[in-house]
Amino acid sequence: MGVKERKERQKTEMREAILNAALKLFSDEGYDNVTMRKIADKIEYSVGTIYLYYKDKSEIFFELHNRGFAEFYKKQLSVQHIKDPIERLFAHGEAYVQFAMEYPEYYDVMFISRTPSKELKKNEHWIEGERTYDLLKLNIKQAMEAGHFKGVDLEVAAFSLWSFVHGMASLYVRERLMMMPTEFIKPLIKGALQFLSRAY
Repeated sequence: MGVKERKERQKTEMREAILNAALKLFSDEGYDNVTMRKIADKIEYSVGTIYLYYKDKSEIFFELHNRGFAEFYKKQLSVQHIKDPIERLFAHGEAYVQFAMEYPEYYDVMFISRTPSKELKKNEHWIEGERTYDLLKLNIKQAMEAGHFKGVDLEVAAFSLWSFVHGMASLYVRERLMMMPTEFIKPLIKGALQFLSRAY
């Protein structure tokens, strides 16, 4: 490996270290309570080193936000092969909750963190976030075309279904289901989705 390649690898590794540390801190302490110095302390580097890679914590938050949505989109695409539109839609819901269970810190940054990034507000047309919601609406639209959700507005249906699965995911991520035995949680969530599907 040449000098140039080694330097690029070191830069990539440093970025990953910064992002991983920030993700943990944002999730555990909240955006407002995290500083660039705290991130630096977490990886045992000087705060000046962090500023060589990111101009502020807002930029770090935005990159984590987009990374999370990119992975989230992959998870949603994993059920698109299902032919029956209503089965696909509720598999979509399961994939949503599964993502939250597998990546709770990312889910927290993406959907629960109270303080959004300034960078996120500037990017009104951020692709990663929009396409995930568009995929949900596509699946609902195809379910409607197959005779489901009669008389329901597409936007209302999308918002309602998103709110339903988000509620379950948030309860899990924020550890509000701790009173339940761990082995009951996944079957309970699946049962809740099946319960909803019977209404349509």
